[in-house]
Amino acid sequence: MTLVLLVVIYVAFVGLGIPDSLFGAAWPAIYADLGLPVSLGSVITMIVSCGTIVSSLASAAVINRFGTGRVTAFSTTLTAIALLGFSLAPSLAWLCLLAVPLGLGAGAIDTALNNYVALHYHATHMNFLHCAYGVGVTISPFIMSVALSSGTWREGYLGAAACQAAIALLTIAILPLWGKVAHVHEEQGEKDVEPRTVSPLALVRRRDVRLACLIFLASVAIEGICNSWGTSYLVNARGMGAGDAAGMITVYYVGVTAGRFLSGVLANRLSSKQLVGLGQLITLAAVLVLLAPLPLSAAPAGLFLVGFGNSPLYPNMLHLTPRLFGRELSQSVIGVQMAASYVGSLALAPLFGVVGQALGFWLFPVALLGLSLVVIAAFVGLMVLKGWEPRRIC
Repeated sequence: MTLVLLVVIYVAFVGLGIPDSLFGAAWPAIYADLGLPVSLGSVITMIVSCGTIVSSLASAAVINRFGTGRVTAFSTTLTAIALLGFSLAPSLAWLCLLAVPLGLGAGAIDTALNNYVALHYHATHMNFLHCAYGVGVTISPFIMSVALSSGTWREGYLGAAACQAAIALLTIAILPLWGKVAHVHEEQGEKDVEPRTVSPLALVRRRDVRLACLIFLASVAIEGICNSWGTSYLVNARGMGAGDAAGMITVYYVGVTAGRFLSGVLANRLSSKQLVGLGQLITLAAVLVLLAPLPLSAAPAGLFLVGFGNSPLYPNMLHLTPRLFGRELSQSVIGVQMAASYVGSLALAPLFGVVGQALGFWLFPVALLGLSLVVIAAFVGLMVLKGWEPRRIC
């Protein structure tokens, strides 16, 4: 039963990834169809991000009240309805309105399932969970490209909504399984700890929580800057053609996928702490490659290694959370950590775009170096504060 539930959780995480890359693939067709300025796309993505931050901060109270299974089923259904609404939206105002439930649902799914897997499964499962997210992020642009080749962006959103609705029905159908699996965990000797709901303000007063949030904020900012400005760096700072740069930036995403997969394989041999530490050393080395006066051909290799090294941090730090902060606080702490990560992508990546446009995109590896050093310093500080030994789950 625990394996069946894990598979459904993986499927739900595929659904979590579907909306995240869908809008970027569809926006050129959307703004042309609705007669909108291209810059307004950022308004919609910011509303989604704000929704995820709000739901992440509120997640502990909601999940502790209603349970992970119900919250997952409801939130997946909410995102399916939002995607269906996008396919019917007649104007920008409707797109902005529908972005609210899309963000709220995504944030709730993310925090609920990450905490559940961190509590009840191994680090390998956590890493593969985030590989499942990568599958969803990869599927949705394909759905949209097929729709645009023979129809409109509305059909693409309708197809994505159908996929999400099927996943929502699956999460509803297996609701009774959550209780049965809970009994299995009890029979296996897993200690039942009553979760505590602690306000985000109370948590961030703690030094260890602030350090953990800083790790997530800086690491996700690295991802956001690479996602948004990697191509601009290759074109404007390294002189690569726009077409070649668009193709070369894919090596970064390959690095992310490869890093998550290998991290899942190695989790049986190395601890989550070791995987995070090794990954960040690789990230630092990769940034130095980008900074060094090497031939242009070295730049894609550096981007690959940035994605490869940075990608294990997110799942493994989440898996460490119950051990570092205790099972009873893990849901509350994970909610705050994930809100910090969304702030990293919402604020720091656009901020670098402004700075890069004003001063030059040669600052791309400099920004990555600064963020990498912040991650390493905060991680070492957190581990020292905890005595280098994470707390045992049981």
